[in-house]
Amino acid sequence: MLSIGQILAFTAAALATFIAGAGSAKGVGIAGQTSAGVSTENPEVNSKLMVLQILPGTQGIYGFLIGVIILVNTGALGGDLKAVDLFQGLMLVAAVIPVAMVGFLSASHQGKVAAAGMLMVGQHPDMSGKAITMTVMVETYAVLALLASFLMVNAVKL
Repeated sequence: MLSIGQILAFTAAALATFIAGAGSAKGVGIAGQTSAGVSTENPEVNSKLMVLQILPGTQGIYGFLIGVIILVNTGALGGDLKAVDLFQGLMLVAAVIPVAMVGFLSASHQGKVAAAGMLMVGQHPDMSGKAITMTVMVETYAVLALLASFLMVNAVKL
């Protein structure tokens, strides 16, 4: 039978994966809708639009990475589940908040910036580098949140 701490550790891994992943799905969806419209009007730019559509998906990868690290640290992936007390479980839940929440918000906003960049590329294909740069700027905060969650998860000694 699992302890409350172990259940909280699994909950933390699920939250990191689900919330950041939901943001990525939203962002990629927003970008994909715009990409479809722009490609219809200007099919030559389709390959340039693909990069912009992919970018909001990285936050889901960050959340998944933190979830996997929690599962590795708890021994769940190795088949030798470690003891996790209530306080450690709560610490893990707190540790995933940055990657989950910033991941959700930045992916959603990054999808909107990517969509705007796609409209720009549709009119001016030579501006794809600027569109990518604008979209990547939103990524900065997701990377910082990933780093914060990574450091906090690894600070929990199990």
